[in-house]
Amino acid sequence: MKPEQRARKWIEKKAKKGVRSHPVGTIAFYGPDDSRATKVAVAILPDKQSDASELRRWFTDTGDLRKDDTIFVEIAAFLWEQEVHSVVMVDRILGCPHEEGIDYPEGGVCPQCPYWVGRDRWSGKLKAY
Repeated sequence: MKPEQRARKWIEKKAKKGVRSHPVGTIAFYGPDDSRATKVAVAILPDKQSDASELRRWFTDTGDLRKDDTIFVEIAAFLWEQEVHSVVMVDRILGCPHEEGIDYPEGGVCPQCPYWVGRDRWSGKLKAY
């Protein structure tokens, strides 16, 4: 098995086990729609009461980061460096890759990602108003 595949397998195996102890590494994917992840954010939670102590993000303009083995090698290296005991990884894209208050105004909608307007990030379904 290639090193790139080992990194992905290690992450997926850790994620399947669930949270067993801290520190926990969280992995979330974001994209302009629900079919392509252009951003992945990885945070480290040192214990139950703490906010993230470390946060790293990876971006791409083309392709899907969920299918990029090189990115998984970098994520695994970051998680190993932080000595995580558990990994939590979502199985879907959680929303727009742009940040409110940074890439577009607070309380507004992202002009670059119309797919997410009025959509629940957890279910992917349009919200009823």
